[in-house]
Amino acid sequence: MASFTMVTSEFAPIGLLSQISSDLGQTPSTVGLTVTLYAWIGAASGLLSNWLNRWIPRKTLLIALMLILAVSNGLAGLSPAFSTLLGARAVGALAHGVFWAIVAATAAHIVPVHRMGLATSIVLGGITIATVMGVPLINLVGQYGGWRTAFVCLALMCVASAGAIALVLPSMQMQSIAKGVGLAAVLRRKDLLITYLITGLTAAAHFGAYTFVEPFIGQIPGMTAYLIAVLLFAFGAAGFLGNLLSAFFIDRYLNAFILIALIAMALALVTLGIYGPLLGMAPVVILLVIWGVAISALFTGLQTWVLRIAGAHTVPATAIHTAVLNGAIGLGVIIGAGALDVAGFKGAMLSASVVIVPAIVLMVAIRVRARTEPVFL
Repeated sequence: MASFTMVTSEFAPIGLLSQISSDLGQTPSTVGLTVTLYAWIGAASGLLSNWLNRWIPRKTLLIALMLILAVSNGLAGLSPAFSTLLGARAVGALAHGVFWAIVAATAAHIVPVHRMGLATSIVLGGITIATVMGVPLINLVGQYGGWRTAFVCLALMCVASAGAIALVLPSMQMQSIAKGVGLAAVLRRKDLLITYLITGLTAAAHFGAYTFVEPFIGQIPGMTAYLIAVLLFAFGAAGFLGNLLSAFFIDRYLNAFILIALIAMALALVTLGIYGPLLGMAPVVILLVIWGVAISALFTGLQTWVLRIAGAHTVPATAIHTAVLNGAIGLGVIIGAGALDVAGFKGAMLSASVVIVPAIVLMVAIRVRARTEPVFL
């Protein structure tokens, strides 16, 4: 519940982009900065998680993080100007990075060892559910009640999540990382650095395009506000299929699975970029579904890759992975916004497809090298 609320809060401006842009008198590319700022502050704050873990009990910390996010969303809904909205989002981003650096480890800590994978997948499933339901629901709330009402609803969800954590989560004080397995040790590991680079390229490509997908599909001939929400639901629902495919193939064919997903995403983005909304409703829906399946599979696969090879470095490796992911989100939005200003919405899609090409090249190289070095499997 908390992970769903956290992700929905992060990407709420994506579903409300046109409304915020119109109400605050800003271009869509400028409003995209609310996602960029959030992601970059979240990337930095996640690196503080181990320090906070030493001084604050885990349950208390999670409750505090959700209440900080509640304040952020409430202030966002009351923002009279774009600068105020940016400030409100910055407050929530402080909580966001710490939350994602500790939530998977928390889930694993409160269950038996043989249920660790299941517990982690349930918590991370909040990401998929937020993609399927969160952004489209926020879009619908915005259509009927305004974007400010949507942020107020998110604030209430944060308070409810904090209350649920207070009621059901056991008290715990998790151990900090041991000496010699900190951030510096992780950054010396070539295998982890490769996963971070591919994660960064993937996230930058995805959010360089996805941030502007709502106004992009709004250009399809005959498109209505209701159908925009339907197409956002279709994109998110494809994420369930991506997760299902991950469950079947990721344990045995991790590298090949990631490579195929990267290629599928690149092909969907380049087709959208070349032909744009003039493709018509049905082809755009198909391409959105392919994109949705691919990105869900990629985020699951890349997280699994990090957890599989991290060993004793699991906590710092996850923290850095979170920082890389959030940092790349912010960079991707800037790249997409720049392409949007120069070449329109189709330019944002094309630039995203270009960003993902180096990740494909890296995965091909890893596939070749893996035949003699199983550490990459």
